[in-house]
Amino acid sequence: MVNLRDYAQFSGLLIFGNIENLILASQGAVAHVNPYILGGLSLILVIIWFLIGTYGTKMAIKYADYIEIIGGVAIIILGLQSMLEAVGVL
Repeated sequence: MVNLRDYAQFSGLLIFGNIENLILASQGAVAHVNPYILGGLSLILVIIWFLIGTYGTKMAIKYADYIEIIGGVAIIILGLQSMLEAVGVL
């Protein structure tokens, strides 16, 4: 049985990671990428991240604050990039 308390420190990163996935999917849709390829690659990456998260949590838990900050910055940068591309700046 999975103990969700082990993942509590990463809850913010999990939530914003899903937002990042939506941003990347919308960028792929705007770029007219084949939706089947995009969906398949997205599914593969979700499974990879699930495995990394499941087995890497015990090792990474002591670095949770740093990981969350770095992940948050990456999500903000990707969101800004997506918005700038949407209005034609980039």
